[in-house]
Amino acid sequence: MKTIFKTLTLAAAIGISATANALTVGFAQVGSESGWRTSFSESVKAEAEKRGITLKFSDAQQKQENQIKAVRSFIAQRVDAILIAPVVETGWQPVLMEAKRARIPVVILDRNVSVTDQSLYLTRIAPDFEVEGQRAATWLTDKTQGKCNILELQGTVGSSAALGRMKGFNETIAKFPETKIVRSQTAEFTRAKGKEVMETMLKAEGGGKNICAIWAHNDEMALGAIQAVKEAGLQPGKDILIVSVDAVDDALKAIVAGEINVSVELSPHLGGPAFDVIDQARAGKKDFEKWIRMGGAVFTQENAAAELAKRGAK
Repeated sequence: MKTIFKTLTLAAAIGISATANALTVGFAQVGSESGWRTSFSESVKAEAEKRGITLKFSDAQQKQENQIKAVRSFIAQRVDAILIAPVVETGWQPVLMEAKRARIPVVILDRNVSVTDQSLYLTRIAPDFEVEGQRAATWLTDKTQGKCNILELQGTVGSSAALGRMKGFNETIAKFPETKIVRSQTAEFTRAKGKEVMETMLKAEGGGKNICAIWAHNDEMALGAIQAVKEAGLQPGKDILIVSVDAVDDALKAIVAGEINVSVELSPHLGGPAFDVIDQARAGKKDFEKWIRMGGAVFTQENAAAELAKRGAK
């Protein structure tokens, strides 16, 4: 009887319910601007269902104010934990302080947050965006012997993905004086904007005849750019190299077709590690690494078809 009493007392002290998996978790997602983002959301939902977790999902439609509103709603509902995939880095400290005061643990997924007090969240589970940019640039400079005029399609302004990929790419090509970005503009990580912005860039560059490559911060923009390149009378992947990040199924298919040359993988499977962290925190763990890094492969025509077969993609 004493043993049972002690177990129940410990459970009450750390807030564990009678059934450990009977959790309610709020998830404030950026939106569904890309195939990768949709896969990310679906992966988290599937993992929650597998573990018997009730997931309250919010699609912010690429607006930070919608995310903050959703997080405040989760706090009011007294969820057991909150996952945030932030639109941009800044502006999070007040609502994260509210979550901390309510004793609701927060895990940051994918993009980063910029706060003065890192105790406001347990950890961030994400890839190293700078490394992604470096890997993309390394492939391109190797392929072109360090001589290339580049058009850049940036992601959402102020997002850590855009900032990190840009920094890693720029630092790498800086070693090659004859490789330079001649035009750069945001296309908001979307396919439609990727096409629209690339059309404007190609016109400004005389149809793109002197452009060696397009560097897109994600596959959706790259896929949009491909359409613009075709409409300009050029062959994507041949007349203009296409370099991207995410390695979603559509991008791998484009690689097999010869229209994208390389895509650096960003794994969408962040839910499992996030729920593991939440379980550990509820079991009493207090000290977490502030960044749990997720890796990924680099896909070209050498390995894209095999990866598609492995994924069972149609």
